[in-house]
Amino acid sequence: MFSFLAQYQGIMSALRFHLLSPIALLVGTVALPGEASAQCRLCEAPTTTLDPESDSTPIKLDIQARLDFDQLILRDNSAGMARLSPDGSRSSSGSIESVSGRALVGSVIVRGEPGRLVKIGFPGAIELTSATGSAIRLTNLTSDLPAAARLDSNGQLQFRFGGEINVSGNVEGAYRGDIPITVDYL
Repeated sequence: MFSFLAQYQGIMSALRFHLLSPIALLVGTVALPGEASAQCRLCEAPTTTLDPESDSTPIKLDIQARLDFDQLILRDNSAGMARLSPDGSRSSSGSIESVSGRALVGSVIVRGEPGRLVKIGFPGAIELTSATGSAIRLTNLTSDLPAAARLDSNGQLQFRFGGEINVSGNVEGAYRGDIPITVDYL
């Protein structure tokens, strides 16, 4: 009889708990404060426009001068290299005797939000082509940018860049190409 009574009391405790649980839930929902603002982020219609206050100034890139090797004087059709550094210095080797005195380094001004750090990227190499379809490569693009490029208090950053041209064979002609420069805020 003792074991039957212990089981009966266990069943009654479980039954009381199950009967009291819905009452406790009902009391809990009634005791909550009134409507809370900003609890439901999906209750309002979403906006897809940019917030003008948090919007940063767009970046603008202005080319002041194009990278221009002007004329290279070749001795023969063997391999040669011409280098134009960001500081304006010129050098040549191999079949290239000299780089013209009218050669120009590239010059760029970046405009944007004052004081912001920016990341500026150059391609590893580009192909320059002539009207006849022949091609040469511009490689080792370098600039005088500091390691951490930052726009000044006026939102500007000016830098210069240069590169190397490697030639081999009969490469007579005028060569052109585009250098894609990327600028992003950090």
